[in-house]
Amino acid sequence: MIFPLKEAKLESSLIYIRNLNNCPPSYLNDPGRKDFFEIVWLKNEDPLHALKMNDFDVKGDWIYLIPPYRVHQLNKAGKNGELISFKREILEEEDKEFLLDLFKIFNVQGEFSCLRVDKQAATELSNVYQLLIDEYQKVTDDLIIVKALLKVFLLKLIQVKEQEFTGHDIHQKRVYEFLMLLESNYLQVRNTDFYAGKLGISSKRLNQILKDKLDKTGMQLIHDRIILEAKRLIIHSDSTIKAIAYELGFSDRPYFSRFFKKQTGQTPDEFQKQAQNHVKLKFNTLV
Repeated sequence: MIFPLKEAKLESSLIYIRNLNNCPPSYLNDPGRKDFFEIVWLKNEDPLHALKMNDFDVKGDWIYLIPPYRVHQLNKAGKNGELISFKREILEEEDKEFLLDLFKIFNVQGEFSCLRVDKQAATELSNVYQLLIDEYQKVTDDLIIVKALLKVFLLKLIQVKEQEFTGHDIHQKRVYEFLMLLESNYLQVRNTDFYAGKLGISSKRLNQILKDKLDKTGMQLIHDRIILEAKRLIIHSDSTIKAIAYELGFSDRPYFSRFFKKQTGQTPDEFQKQAQNHVKLKFNTLV
């Protein structure tokens, strides 16, 4: 199924679009959400994340770009705006330049990114969004048109984020290829030699490229991905910390706890308590 118009299971769909006021609990509680990129467009609303003391007036249009496997908890109840969720499979995989720009603005290696949208950009995005939702709501599943309009919408977001499209070279394409390899292998392989070998370059060269483009080494990115998955499991699964440690390939819980604290400054238990308290105290915000 392409479009879940009759509230089918999310996992069987490629794209899901709703007004935030019409976003059912079945979507919010669906475990299939972990596989989706999410665009949460708040219109004339306060942001869901804390701003700096001297930041600009907060009420306005905010767009949250939330990558798959994120750890956030977001309550959309009572918010004015739109939701677009889509799987990577709906994108053209051969267009690596576009995908790399997309991964950058979605902050694939982190929790989420956020755009403050001015009136001109909001108008341009609204025009494309209206075409997209019109096609999405038709009875026929015409994926070709929906894919094209989604790409235009995403390109507009990239333009808002960067003001101009990024030129790509062979190194940026290698960054994309590394991120894709990492996503498929991080639970099994945790050394840069493997990824460098797959890319046909040395580990030293791979680290130079990653440091230049993402300001992190291969090992740092591997560790970031493990921590991201650990946080997601701690927040969203019913597994114990010990079970999560084994699921992530650690030989015992103490080893996992030391690794987690070294990377985050907190033990897994401290992070779990902080996340639980955050949801209770600030239910409409991002963890």
